[in-house]
Amino acid sequence: MFLGWDVYKVAVSVPESHLQAVMDSLDGVVTPIYPGYDHVFSWWPVKGCWRPLEGSDPYDGRIGEVTCADEFRLEFAVRSGELGAAVDAVRRAHPYEEPAIDVIPMVPWKSVTASDGK
Repeated sequence: MFLGWDVYKVAVSVPESHLQAVMDSLDGVVTPIYPGYDHVFSWWPVKGCWRPLEGSDPYDGRIGEVTCADEFRLEFAVRSGELGAAVDAVRRAHPYEEPAIDVIPMVPWKSVTASDGK
């Protein structure tokens, strides 16, 4: 029944100040995956940690010093044909020089069940 990787989960940690902007940046870019719903995201608080190296231009922190900050982990699903545009939208709205964006192949639940799940 599984037809291949045509859907991906995208995850990125975002400072609270930019969470809504990152979500809004995707509204005109991704086609809804869940019938009857758009602007479908999950997020939860996380703690991020990084050390900017020489030559970087950090949004938060100082060169050579470890920085830990409160962030939100944001996740959403996207079709493969829109993956590049979705990642580009996240990068444009995200304040970090190098946001850590994870792209994970996803098996849509409706592709592994013969019923509507009810």
